[in-house]
Amino acid sequence: MTNVDEQLVAEWEDLLTLLEKLLGKRPADLNSVLFLIGVQELGKGPITFTKEQKQDLMHIAICKVLSLSGFYELEGLDKDGWPHWRVVEKLPHFNLISQETLLKIHVIRYFKEELEIF
Repeated sequence: MTNVDEQLVAEWEDLLTLLEKLLGKRPADLNSVLFLIGVQELGKGPITFTKEQKQDLMHIAICKVLSLSGFYELEGLDKDGWPHWRVVEKLPHFNLISQETLLKIHVIRYFKEELEIF
């Protein structure tokens, strides 16, 4: 494991610990954190979502965090207030582990730069 990998693992654990303190429950995995970001970005508060809406929230989160590096751009909101994104730059093809690493790096960056709580 490289120093960069070790730093990512440490920062990810620190983020999960912080979220546990804030929410009273530790997020189980990356998908749980993406769901939280999606709810935050939607801005409608803690409401009940359908299974499809939960998937949409995770998509919103992925687009939001990857927009920090210019991969996506917010097009606007639909009539129900849900954000819609467009691809600005195609993502390189990654294997699953690399995709997860890319997302974790961007999620950490989101909490540092967008929410300024980490």
